[in-house]
Amino acid sequence: MLHQPTIEKLLAMRMEPMVETWRSFEQDENAQQLSFEEKLSLMVDRLWTWRQNLALERRLRYAKLRGNACVEDIDYRASRGLDRHLMRSLATDSGWVERHENIFIIGPTGVGKSFLGCALAQKACRDGHLVLYTRAAALFRDLALARRRQPA
Repeated sequence: MLHQPTIEKLLAMRMEPMVETWRSFEQDENAQQLSFEEKLSLMVDRLWTWRQNLALERRLRYAKLRGNACVEDIDYRASRGLDRHLMRSLATDSGWVERHENIFIIGPTGVGKSFLGCALAQKACRDGHLVLYTRAAALFRDLALARRRQPA
């Protein structure tokens, strides 16, 4: 059986992970013991994971987050007045995004508002949502510009 035409078709369909898995099966002696369904399942799983990772990278790039903040790194020991239960409920499934709710993080300089915003935004991206991180000054400027552009 000719494998090269099949490999070329998979590559043309942007299924590189399936080709990589196929090639790893050819080199692995233990893979010969797997059934066709098991091999196909592994190939599809690898392709699915690859596409999910690409989509996440795209959402993170669009979000324009600053730094590598994530909700798992939030320090509740610092005296910032953070409600641990509230933060966990916001980060659990990003339901606030699905309900079209906004989050405004306010407080004095240096308490980690940007970090918290980026952490919640990054979690929403991981949950499959599109996010745009912006500071209040840029948001108000953009809103004012948009208001000026509206026809009378």
